[in-house]
Amino acid sequence: MNMKHVIAALAATLVTAVPVAAQELKFANFTPPFHTVNASVIEKLNADLSAATDGALSVRGYHGGELGAGPVEQYVRAVQGAADITWGLPGYTSSQFEKTMIVELPGVVADGESGADALCRAMDEIAGEFPGTVPLALWTSEPNIMIMKDKVVRTPADLQGLKIRVAGATAGKVAEALGATPVQMPINQVYNSLQTGLIDGVFTGSSTLDDFKLDEVANAFTLGAPLGRLSFFAVIGERAYNGLSDEARAALDAASGCDLGNNAETAWNAKGAAGVDRARGDAKNTFVDLTAEEAQAFADAVADVTAEYVASVGGEAALAAMKGE
Repeated sequence: MNMKHVIAALAATLVTAVPVAAQELKFANFTPPFHTVNASVIEKLNADLSAATDGALSVRGYHGGELGAGPVEQYVRAVQGAADITWGLPGYTSSQFEKTMIVELPGVVADGESGADALCRAMDEIAGEFPGTVPLALWTSEPNIMIMKDKVVRTPADLQGLKIRVAGATAGKVAEALGATPVQMPINQVYNSLQTGLIDGVFTGSSTLDDFKLDEVANAFTLGAPLGRLSFFAVIGERAYNGLSDEARAALDAASGCDLGNNAETAWNAKGAAGVDRARGDAKNTFVDLTAEEAQAFADAVADVTAEYVASVGGEAALAAMKGE
């Protein structure tokens, strides 16, 4: 064999010996790394994908808005490619997710049932609300509670005229039905807004007590009213998804979906329970645990909200799917 053939053979050997370059998916997180989403979604995806692909595909979290400030813009970041994967709340852009947000309304997901499963059942009805992306996980929070500053709420009358932060349109309908004035804003603005008196309180899950330290600026908490819950998404941009190899895409498909959504939801519920337990131990805080009779007054006040909202968005089929009917 002449030298030319030797070099060609050696080059071919070197090419086949070079391993395929590892690929890292950028996951944008607008919250700090101690937030519940990190361990339950970002780190879990990384661990599962790394294991399934022998390290060829991994996920790295970019926390605290490193890939762009502002939680409202999370979905667009995935579409435009500023990040490969993002997570966020449908409520921040309510008009895009009209049917998805049905899951947030009172009575749609019963206490103790899985909002992630409800959303999975409704995927055929809501898939069109996720253009330019592939949903990796959908889930809901623990049931919403009232987190108030200097306002103890025991009846709907106690909410009359109060400014209540809500995440989106569905929670806004609930607040209005109870006589409050809804103020829509991202969760990362709530701490300062409570502290300065811009709002009187917030309807949100109790996981925010630890994830956003809200009990540092709030001192009254009402549990047991049917206020619904929040919903969340984790999506990958279509360009990033289609750019994966067949093997990597199959691994991502296997690591995402209903199981990942339920993993996140379980973590949210656990964080919520822990936050309440901790806040109960602070002498400055007042906790109101509504009796069944007291909770009924709130249920009566919001009785028509779910049906009216569902009708307004043509969401009857989505509701039926979420409820497993």
